[in-house]
Amino acid sequence: MLQIMFRAALLLLLLVVWCVAQEQAQTKPCICGHPGIPGDPGHNGSPGRDGRDGMRGDKGDGGERGQAGPAGSNGHKGDKGEPGTVGPVGLKGKRGDNGERGPPGKLGPQGVQGPLGLKGNKGELGLPGPQGPKGDLGPVGLKGEIGLRGDRGIQGPQGPSGRPGPKGDMGVPGHKGNIGYRGERGPRGEQGDKGEKGDLSVLYKSAFSVGLTAVTKLPAASAPIRFDKIIYNQQNHYDPLTGRFTCAVTGAYYFTYHITVFSRNVKVVLMKNGVRIIHTMDNYQSSEDQASGGAVLHLEVGDKVWLQVAGGELFNGLFADEDDDTTFSGFLIFAAQ
Repeated sequence: MLQIMFRAALLLLLLVVWCVAQEQAQTKPCICGHPGIPGDPGHNGSPGRDGRDGMRGDKGDGGERGQAGPAGSNGHKGDKGEPGTVGPVGLKGKRGDNGERGPPGKLGPQGVQGPLGLKGNKGELGLPGPQGPKGDLGPVGLKGEIGLRGDRGIQGPQGPSGRPGPKGDMGVPGHKGNIGYRGERGPRGEQGDKGEKGDLSVLYKSAFSVGLTAVTKLPAASAPIRFDKIIYNQQNHYDPLTGRFTCAVTGAYYFTYHITVFSRNVKVVLMKNGVRIIHTMDNYQSSEDQASGGAVLHLEVGDKVWLQVAGGELFNGLFADEDDDTTFSGFLIFAAQ
C-alpha cells in the first residue's frame, strides 16, 4: 500500500515539473546550448509484480537413469494359499544311519496258539532217578468180622500149574487192611493178541503268505489289494488275480498283515464277504513307518477274505521294494468237528 502511494506522489510531482517547464518554454525564446553532463542514474525502483505463468513447454528428453535407491520395508504377510494337489511320489531316499537304541517296548499280547504239531519220535530211556523219601504210614483199616471155622479136609496131592485165566472184572473195593509183607514176584504173563487197527485222523491243511512288489505298491482304494508276490500258496486257496482267499475247510483261521508305510498315510480294512472286520490306520511322518494287524475268524466253505484300502487315494501308502515288504498271511488253526 505504501509503495502505491509513493508512486502516485512521484507521478504528480513529475507532472507539476513538466507543466512548469512548458510555461517557461512558451514565455522565453529557445536558446540551444551544448548538452549538459549526464546526471547520475536514479535509484532503483521497487520491483514490479510477478508476471503470469507462461504456457507449459514441451516435454524434455529423458535424463540418465539414477542410482538404485535403498530397499523398501517388507510388506504385510499375505493370506495362506489353498493347498496344492498331491505331487508325484518322489524317489526313495538313502537309508539313514542307525539311531541310538531306544528303551525296550511294552510286552505285547500273547499270540494265538499254533496248530498241534506231529508226534515226535520216542526218546531214549532216561537214567533212573534218586530214591524218594519213605511215605507216611497210612491209617489202619477197619477190622473184618471173624467167619465161622469150617472142618479141615484131607490134603490132596499138588496138581500142575494151570495157565493164567482171563482178567476178571474189578470187584467192589474192600476196606483197607494192614500193610502186609511184600510177596515174591510172579511169573511174566503171556503176550496178548494184537489189537485192531484204529482209524487214521484226517489232517486238513490251508495256508498262504503273499506280498506286494514294486509294480503293485500304492494300490487302488475300495478294491481288494492284489498281492502278486507268492511266498506260500501250496493249496492254491489264495487267488493272486483277485486278491481274495476262499475258504475250503470249515474251521477257525488266523489272518495277519504287515505294512511298510511310505510317502502317504495308510488306512486298511480286513474284509469278510464284504463286511469290514478290523481297521488299521497310520499317519506318514517323514520316514518309513510300520503298521500291522491280525484277527481270528470262523469261516465256512466258500467264505472269502481280503484286504483293501479305505479312505481314498490319500491313504494307500502301502510300500514295497527290494529292501522293504508289505505282506498278507493266513492259515487254518483247527477244522470244525
